[in-house]
Amino acid sequence: MNENIEQHFRRDEIPFLELMDDLVSQTITEYRPILTSFLNPRQMYLLQIIVNSYEDVKVSYFGGLHNSEMKRALIYPSYFEPNDSDFKLCLFEIKYPTKFANLHHGQILGTLMGSGIERNVIGDILFDGVRWQFVTEEEMQIYLEGQIDRIGKIKVDLQKLPINKIIEPLDEWKEVNTTVSSLRIDNVISKGFNISRNIAKDLVKHGKIHLNWGEFDRPDYELEINDVLSVRGYGRLRVSQVLGVSRRNKLRISLSILKK
Repeated sequence: MNENIEQHFRRDEIPFLELMDDLVSQTITEYRPILTSFLNPRQMYLLQIIVNSYEDVKVSYFGGLHNSEMKRALIYPSYFEPNDSDFKLCLFEIKYPTKFANLHHGQILGTLMGSGIERNVIGDILFDGVRWQFVTEEEMQIYLEGQIDRIGKIKVDLQKLPINKIIEPLDEWKEVNTTVSSLRIDNVISKGFNISRNIAKDLVKHGKIHLNWGEFDRPDYELEINDVLSVRGYGRLRVSQVLGVSRRNKLRISLSILKK
């Protein structure tokens, strides 16, 4: 991988960058498309940088909806024209007694993870106010149908649907422009949810946040573009853009905010 690219990113991101670089090289060498597992927004951003450093190779992303958060990436030679079926997505609707029980995002994700699969084989979990659906890799269909018959104590049935039957979720991200002294996690949480720095710092230290779907406990950690924070009890934040520096020498940033 190009050292000029590698030196601009976090040390813990290097293994992912190297893996993506290997996949791009494989696409070029074998002259065929390569499909990844589901990537989060930060990972898609990193992959795009890798792809842009090569000629005659492209990448497309799809997770069922144009604004899906988790998407599979298809890396392909310039001759290839991808379509939705190339992403090999499987859509499940969760059938359960809606008059007598309620499901929650965390319950569903916890059950899926508890079945023995990795997070990167699951795409978005969607709710439109009535129905729950989730997207997974096509290769996981039979396994999940055999594993999932309950979510918590609720009896459920997984119904496979064509991907074009995917629902539009209720979740609405709000774009907010603000200023921060730095992109430290505690700074961004404080601004995004209008709470004090001390409260934000405590949330991080006490394991109440996830960074890019992984547990994290360093309040002084510097965020990057497309990092996603999940903050228990508050919601989620995504660093969308760094817009420049204000007159008072603060960073002007754009945040996407999804409150609980």
